[in-house]
Amino acid sequence: MLPGMAKKPYKPLIAIVGAGNLASALAPALHGAGYRIEQIVARASSIKRARRLAQEIHARAEFSNRAQISADIVWFCVPDRAIAAAAKSLADAAHWEGKVALHSSGALSSDELSMVRATGATVASAHPLMTFVRGSRPSLAGVSFAVEGDLKAVREARAIVSDLGGEAFSIRKVHKAAYHAWGMFSSPLLCSLLAASERVAAEVGVGRKSARARMLPILRQTLANYARLGAAESFSGPIVRGDVETVRKHLKVLRSVPGGREVYVALASAALRDLPAQNRAALRKALAGAKHSS
Repeated sequence: MLPGMAKKPYKPLIAIVGAGNLASALAPALHGAGYRIEQIVARASSIKRARRLAQEIHARAEFSNRAQISADIVWFCVPDRAIAAAAKSLADAAHWEGKVALHSSGALSSDELSMVRATGATVASAHPLMTFVRGSRPSLAGVSFAVEGDLKAVREARAIVSDLGGEAFSIRKVHKAAYHAWGMFSSPLLCSLLAASERVAAEVGVGRKSARARMLPILRQTLANYARLGAAESFSGPIVRGDVETVRKHLKVLRSVPGGREVYVALASAALRDLPAQNRAALRKALAGAKHSS
């Protein structure tokens, strides 16, 4: 090394287990942050995706039943129900003493990796509060990661998250299910609401594709308002004005929209509990009447 040149900090070698939507976003992000991915380990049913991903990041793809892992960190990116089984199946694929094993379940704790912990690994869960779907590869910069587990593994996870441009925060094992429910409200159930909105648009004669395009400006502005002002200051419409008659009209017309009234009543009831509103008693009575007449 030439005088005056700073030595680059060592980045641990990583192996990824799984080749699904999360792995397809995480592996390139790690590669872009300067980490070397040794291998993508996958079942036979996913090996084609594993090979495509491995080629992209200059790694190798291996069948899970043949894998030999020498990486410092093994990151399990498999469905929740498969984490413990994957750890068990790879128990003999590595000398686990001194290694770190991570998984990215939002609902399950680091104890899902107890099989490799028992053979010497330190373990943690590191879940990104982000949605991963086929056909989309979100950036992990600015994303929050909920982290818990063994001290060494948590330190490693936090360092990686920082290198990815994310923000790690601590969570207790007992809070994982509630944390995951929070994430459910933030994205999957929001998609459910948008799908219900498209059904209501059909009542107006507007098709799904057109409804999506027409809703985007108000959705974007609502999110911009929420980011700047918070939920209460972003809330508008008949409930905040206490306009009971308009709510009754909504409830009447939504009878012809499958599931529409149920979604409306549930969300309007939540609004009366959590957000500004006038004429709360009258609005609650109108919503209760809709429940009983469903």
